[in-house]
Amino acid sequence: MHSPASSAAGSPPGAPPRGAGRYAPSPSGDLHLGNLRTAVVAWVLARDSGRAFRMRVDDLDTARSRPGVAERQLADLAAIGIDWDGEIMWESERSEAYAAAAGRLADRGLVYECYCSRREIAEAPRAPHSPPGAYPGTCRYLTGAERALRREALGPGRTPALRLRAEVAELTVHDLVLGSHTGVVDDVVLRRGDGVWAYNLAVVVDDADQGVDQVVRGEDLLSSAPRQVYLAELLGLPRPEYAHVPLAVNAAGERLAKRDGAVTLADLAREGTTTRSAVARIVASLGGPEGADSIEALRGVITAESLQSGPWVVA
Repeated sequence: MHSPASSAAGSPPGAPPRGAGRYAPSPSGDLHLGNLRTAVVAWVLARDSGRAFRMRVDDLDTARSRPGVAERQLADLAAIGIDWDGEIMWESERSEAYAAAAGRLADRGLVYECYCSRREIAEAPRAPHSPPGAYPGTCRYLTGAERALRREALGPGRTPALRLRAEVAELTVHDLVLGSHTGVVDDVVLRRGDGVWAYNLAVVVDDADQGVDQVVRGEDLLSSAPRQVYLAELLGLPRPEYAHVPLAVNAAGERLAKRDGAVTLADLAREGTTTRSAVARIVASLGGPEGADSIEALRGVITAESLQSGPWVVA
């Protein structure tokens, strides 16, 4: 079991918060300035709207979760001034909740086994204008006999993936920052062939269980929103409010990454840059008061309109 960390802030004593915002990092590597900036935006928008703020660790894929990274991420978030309400949710401890949700969908005939490899999916023919990565429906219409043969071909100890039998092709969501977005809803994976529950299912179940009704995250996840809203509706869960934040990029306009040099708090510290100075850069990038080095300075400053100025170039 993980040791939960929590702190409280945001709502007047005795007054329950109106919903919640959240941040949910994946412990595959230390958070860089762009990740921290998105977390700050999520925190400010939640606090300014009287919401609670939840913390969740997306450690579903234990093979990609590196030891100690989650703890460093949480320490970095606290160091820049972010606090959260209640216990931290660890997705690796939530298998029963995901299985129950998938079971409810299966009871309605909305789940089927998929035996495709990644290569088969990549090489399968698709309908015109189908986006890259969308599942072509290979296993959706297999007969019982065909399924038995494919299951046997997997070999001992292997299990098929589980996919949603989607009944719509697309869905429109409204984003506070980016406006109306219509995206593909395909037969998304609910559980991978290695038994790991999929992100799209987990995020929907977890947001509902944490009372999250405001989802603030990077704009690279905008394409996931229609699929997740559709899943939430099938499960009878509320649709959250979305705000997808433009990403941090390097001088070449490419998504910020470790290869761009000192972009994490630890790397910056080794170069002599304090956490307070790093916070000041984030605050300035979001239109905060000149010279401010506390995320509290952004309270009442960040709006959907202020986030529409495009990516943050971290030079």
